[in-house]
Amino acid sequence: MKRFLPLILLVCACLLPLFFPSCANTTQAPSGGKKDTIPPLIIDIKPLPGTVDVPLQGASFVFTFNEYVSIKTPTNIVLSPPLNRQPKSRVRGHNVVVSFEEALQPNTTYTITFTDAIADTNEGNMFPGYTYVFSTGSQIDSMMITGTVLDCNTLAPVKGATVLLHKDHADSAVLLHRPTAAVKTDDWGFFALPFIQDTLYRIYAIRDANNNNIYDPETETVAFIDSLIRPVLIAHDTVPEMLKYDMTDTVRCEARRSEYELKLFREKPSKQYIVNKVRTAERSAYLTFQAPGAWIDSLWIRGYRADQLISQFNILQDSLELWINSRRAAPDTMRIYVNYRKTDTLGRLVPTQEIIRLPMPAEKRTYSKSVRRNLKHEDTICVYQFQASPETVEQNGFELEFRNPIITEHFDSVQFIAINTRQRQSRAEFTVEQDSLNLRRYILRPKEKLMPGFEYQMKLPYRAFRDINGFWSDSTLVKVSLPTDETLSTLELDLSGVDRKLIVDLLGEKRDKVLRSHVTDCDGVLTFPYLRAGRYSIRITADGNRNSIIDTGSLLEHRQPENVVFLDFSGSQHLNIPASAELTQRVDVSSLFR
Repeated sequence: MKRFLPLILLVCACLLPLFFPSCANTTQAPSGGKKDTIPPLIIDIKPLPGTVDVPLQGASFVFTFNEYVSIKTPTNIVLSPPLNRQPKSRVRGHNVVVSFEEALQPNTTYTITFTDAIADTNEGNMFPGYTYVFSTGSQIDSMMITGTVLDCNTLAPVKGATVLLHKDHADSAVLLHRPTAAVKTDDWGFFALPFIQDTLYRIYAIRDANNNNIYDPETETVAFIDSLIRPVLIAHDTVPEMLKYDMTDTVRCEARRSEYELKLFREKPSKQYIVNKVRTAERSAYLTFQAPGAWIDSLWIRGYRADQLISQFNILQDSLELWINSRRAAPDTMRIYVNYRKTDTLGRLVPTQEIIRLPMPAEKRTYSKSVRRNLKHEDTICVYQFQASPETVEQNGFELEFRNPIITEHFDSVQFIAINTRQRQSRAEFTVEQDSLNLRRYILRPKEKLMPGFEYQMKLPYRAFRDINGFWSDSTLVKVSLPTDETLSTLELDLSGVDRKLIVDLLGEKRDKVLRSHVTDCDGVLTFPYLRAGRYSIRITADGNRNSIIDTGSLLEHRQPENVVFLDFSGSQHLNIPASAELTQRVDVSSLFR
C-alpha cells in the first residue's frame, strides 16, 4: 500500500479547507455569504484503492464524499475492462455505491473512472474526477497509455469519446468484442488508460452512441492508430496524467504528456444497396445508395430508349439523378430497372436487379385539372438560379444553375456589360464552363480583370435556354461590383515547397464554415480578398487521391482520413486580421506534412 500513500496525503490536503470558517456549509444551502463554488471531495473509500483478491461476484465499492452529492451522468462512471452491462451506481447519504450486475473476470486489474459524473446537491459543482483501481487477482497491473482524441476536420478536441484497448489484434475485434480497457476523454480530448498490462495492444476511439464499447460503423465515428502499441509509462497516483484538474486550468491541462493522437472520422459505409428512391418530378427521379462507388451494370426506364435518359452521379457515386428527355406524357408510375452490384449476406458484391416503381404524387401531375388551376409561373418555364457575389466573383464568376438539364442553349445571346466610373458602357467577353460534377451548373467567367468602381451586368435574354420539359427560360439581369469598403482586408498565402495537391480553406473563428477555398498543386500565391476584420483559421488538406474533396478514412482498409493541418500564427491557430490591412503569410508546405 506504500504506492497509494501519496493519494492519502493528497486527500488529507484537500480536506484542510473544510476546517476554515470561510467555507460554505456543505450539508445545506447557505443562508448568506459567498456562493459555494468548491466541488465535492472524496474523504473515504471502502475498500481502499489497490485492494486485491476482490471476489468475482457481489463486490461493491463505497465512495464517501464531504457533502451530499447526486449522480448527474451514470454512463460517465466507467468500469475498465467493461462488462456487458454498465456499472450500477446509487447515492446513499454522502456515499456513492458502485456495484456490478454480472461476474468480474479472474486475475484482472480493474479501474472505476469518474469523469463529469457526480456533482454536489446544493450548487451543482462538478466533482473533478477520480480513477479507482482494484484487482480480482493477487497484483495490480502497473502500465499506462495516454493520448488525445481530435476531430479529423477541425482538429478540435473531442470530449466524451470512448478510447478502447484491444489485446485481440484482428481488424474485426473493435466491431465484435468488448475491449481490454476503456476510458472516456475529458474536455481537452485527453485520456489516460492506467493500470494495464505490459503487452501489445491495438488502440481505437469511438463516439459510443449506445455505450456498449463496440464500434457501430452505421452510426458512430472512429479513430485508430495504424500500428500496434506497447505502454512505456508507469501508472501512479502522483503523475500529472492521472491527476484530475479543473478543465479551465489551461497550463496544467496542456502540460500533460499525450503519447498518441487519434483523429475521429465518419467511415463511409461498406454495405452496398439502394436505400432511398424518390420521384422528384414528372420526368425526374433520385436514387441513393448506402455506400459510395455504386457499381451499375445497366439501367433503363420502361417505355423509353437509352438515348432518352439523362443521368448524373455525384462525386462519391452514392446518389444518382435521372431525367427523361421526352415530350410524351410522363407515366403515372415510373418503372426503373437497375442492374447493379449489391452486398449479399456474406458481404460480397453480387449482380442484382431491382425494379423500382415510383408513382407520381397527385400534387405533381401538371396535366390534372386541379393542378392546372393552381399552376404558378415557375411551373411553366425553364427554372434557374443566377448569382454572383461581390467578394468572390473574381474567383467564382457568375454561377448559373438550372433545375432540370437543358437541351437547347444560346450562350452567345448572353450579354456581359462593363460600366465604368463615368457610366460609359462597353461589351465585355466571358467564358462558359460546365461543372464537371453537375451537368445543370455553368460558370460564366469574365475574361478580363475586373476593375474597382466598375459595375458589371450579365443579362440572360428571354428564350436563351430550353429544358427537358420543353420550357423556355425567362430573362434576367445580375449586377455586381467589387466591394468598395475601405475597411476590408486582403490575405495572401505565398506557398512554397508544394509537392502534392492541396485544398486550402479559409474558415471563421469557430471553424464551422468554409468561407473561401482554393485547390492547388504548385507553388504560388493564393489570395483571399475583401475580408472583414476578425479572427480566421487556415486549413490545408493534403488531397491524396486528387479528387478536390476532403476524404474520410477506412478502418478495415487501414486508411486514415486525409491529412489536415491548421496554420500556426505565432503559437495560435487563429489569425487576427485587422481592418484595412494587406497581409502576406509565407507557407513552406513541405514542412507542414513531415
